[in-house]
Amino acid sequence: MTTVRMPPPLPTRLRTQIPSGGLSPMLSRLAAERATGVLMREGGMLYLSDGQVMYAESPATPGLDVLLIARGALDEDGWREAVAQAGARRLVGRFLVDSGRISQGALELCHLGALYDAAYFVLGPSSAPARFRYGEPHWLGPVRPVPVTAVERETVRRRELLHGIWPDPAADEAPLVRADRPPGATVAPRQEAVLARIDGVSTATDISRVLGRPAFHTLVDVRRLAAAGFVTPRAAEPDPAGPAPGSPTPVPVEEFPLFTDPHITLLKRLRDALEAL
Repeated sequence: MTTVRMPPPLPTRLRTQIPSGGLSPMLSRLAAERATGVLMREGGMLYLSDGQVMYAESPATPGLDVLLIARGALDEDGWREAVAQAGARRLVGRFLVDSGRISQGALELCHLGALYDAAYFVLGPSSAPARFRYGEPHWLGPVRPVPVTAVERETVRRRELLHGIWPDPAADEAPLVRADRPPGATVAPRQEAVLARIDGVSTATDISRVLGRPAFHTLVDVRRLAAAGFVTPRAAEPDPAGPAPGSPTPVPVEEFPLFTDPHITLLKRLRDALEAL
């Protein structure tokens, strides 16, 4: 007899509009104030200028330098020189363009991808208090500011996308282990690259850094692999008694290989443009 597995309940915030106070009430207030400085949350930092997001950093994501170097748009020596020459003046981005190491368009494209990637984690649910330090600019300097509302909309959209692939977020942060691979089963090349680096120790963040890919893209691949039964999160402390009888096991809420959301098309074009560099 086949047991029907039920997905966990969808968190209230998903599939709803952004709350009136925003994903971070403090961020909404700072945007209204047109504040400049750095907002520090549990998941990372958002740098603001005149109330708009200039850059985002998170320990869960590779930085802009990793993405640029991994794609061959810049070498390590060029990045180090830019930081040494212009880091103290907070004009690293301007130096890269003026010195001919990268075009303005390519820098803006990579910057936007890194910003949205880190912001997804910075704006994640948190019970820790947030802090804001006024007047602190980022060393990259101005590239292309993004309105807070746009960052929040993209963050919510990404949450919904991941939930639609596989609703259990356990694999996002835990070390990953391979499940038994069905005979003859295949996965897409991008997912195969992720699967090849699953060793029972590495997390999705670790794999992102090794591959030089945005962390969110890796989460998409990890959840697809989890939905297909190829990977599972490693339990921190396995319960010898096993799962409680009747415990629900998540199942995909939609077929994971197909995505027709126009936003996904945009992200794919962004990915292809970055890889083409």
